[in-house]
Amino acid sequence: MKNSNVFFWSLVVALGGFLFGFDTAVISGAEKAIQQLWQLSAVEHGFTIAIALIGTVFGAIFGGIPSDKFGRRQTLIGIAVLYLVSAVGAAVTSNWILFMLFRFLGGLGVGASSVTAPLYISEVSPAAKRGRMVAMFQFNIVFGILTAYLSNYLLTGVGENDWRWMLGVQAFPALAFFLLLFRVPESPRWLLGQGRVEEGRAIMHRISPDTADAEVTTILTSNAADEAAGGESLFARQYRTPVLLAVLFAVFNQVSGINAIIYYAPRIFEMTGLGKGSALLSSAGIGLVNFLFTLLAMNFIDRFGRRKLMLIGSFGLIATLGLVARSFYSQDFSELNGMLVPVLLFVYIAFFAFSQGAVIWVFISEIFPNTVRAKGQALGSSTHWVLAAIIAFAFPYFAEKLGGGHTFLFFCSMMVLQLIFVWRFMPETKGTSLEQLEKTLVVH
Repeated sequence: MKNSNVFFWSLVVALGGFLFGFDTAVISGAEKAIQQLWQLSAVEHGFTIAIALIGTVFGAIFGGIPSDKFGRRQTLIGIAVLYLVSAVGAAVTSNWILFMLFRFLGGLGVGASSVTAPLYISEVSPAAKRGRMVAMFQFNIVFGILTAYLSNYLLTGVGENDWRWMLGVQAFPALAFFLLLFRVPESPRWLLGQGRVEEGRAIMHRISPDTADAEVTTILTSNAADEAAGGESLFARQYRTPVLLAVLFAVFNQVSGINAIIYYAPRIFEMTGLGKGSALLSSAGIGLVNFLFTLLAMNFIDRFGRRKLMLIGSFGLIATLGLVARSFYSQDFSELNGMLVPVLLFVYIAFFAFSQGAVIWVFISEIFPNTVRAKGQALGSSTHWVLAAIIAFAFPYFAEKLGGGHTFLFFCSMMVLQLIFVWRFMPETKGTSLEQLEKTLVVH
C-alpha cells in the first residue's frame, strides 16, 4: 500500500479543517473594531458575528448535494474558492451588508467542508489507517483555531485597520488549499458509483495495487445491492441503524456542553471569581489542551478503536462535569477552590478531545454505505451544527436563570446517557473496510 499517496491526499484535504478552525476563531480578534466601524447595536453586532455560524448550518445541510452530483474533489475546490472569496472580501469591504455576505460565504465553506473532507478521506484511506487519516481533519480544526488566535495576537496594532489583516491573512492558506487540490484525485468510490469503473480502478491501484481489483469488485457488488434495494433515499428502511447512530452521536457531541464551554470560557471562569485577565489566560489554555489531546487521540484511534476512546471519554466527562456542577452548588470559590473549576474544565477538554472531538468525524464518515455516504455525512454534520448554534445561543440565558450548578448537571446527565449509548449500541469500526461495515449495519 502506497501510504505516501494516501497521506498526501488526506493531508491536503484536511487543510479544509485548518481553514474551518481558522475561519471560526479569527473573528474574535476583529469583532470589537467591526462594531465600532459600523456603529452596530447589540442585536446587529450579535447577528454580524453569528452570520458565519448560520452559513455553517446551511453548508452542512446542503453540503452532501454537490459531493454526490459533482464529486468530492470538485466540491472541495468550490469550498476553497468560498474560503478565498470570504477572506479577501471581508478584509477589504467597507459595506456592512457585503461584510456579512462574505462572512456567510465563509460559513458555507466551513459547513460544507465538515461534510466533504471527512467523506473524501474515509473513502481513500485503507481500513487499518482510516481513523488516524480522518482524525487529521479534527486535528487541523483545533490547529486552525490556535493559529487564528496567534495570528490575531501578532497582527494586533499593525495599523489602524489591523482587523482587516486578521481576516485577510486567511487568503494565503485558502489559496494554498485551492492549488494543492489539483494534485489530489477524485474519490475512487465516487467514480465507481458513477459507473466510471476504469478511472476508479486506476486510483485504487495507486492506493493499494495488491488488493485494488478485489476491492473494486467488492465496491461494485455493494453498490449494486444498494441500488437493487432502492437505496437512493437516506431514510429508506435499510439505513435506519446508521441514521440513528449518526444523529445520536452528533447530538451527544453538543449536549456535552463543549461549544458553550469553548465560546464562554472567560464568562464561566469569571463566575468562579477569577479576574478578567486570569479568565482570558485560562481560556487560552483550553485551546492548547484541546490541541494536545487531539494529537494524542490521533495516535490511539486505530490502536484502541473508536468505541474504547468513547468509553474512556464518557467516564471522564461525567466525572469532570459532575464536579464542576458540585462546585457551583457549593459556591465555595475561595482562592484555592476558585481555581478548581478552571482545572476541572481543562481536564474536561482533555477527555473531550481524546474521545468525542477526535471520533465524531471518523465514525460518521464510516457507517454509511457508498450510495448514501454524502447524505449521511450531511445529516450528521448538520445535526451537529444546529445543536451547536442552539446551545451557544441558549447557554448565557440558562446559566443566568438556572445557575452554573443546574446547567452543568444537565450536561453531566447527558453524558451518562452517552455512556449508555456507547456501551449498549455503538459498534466498533476500527480496521474494517467500509463495505464490510455496510454488511454489518445495513439491513438488505
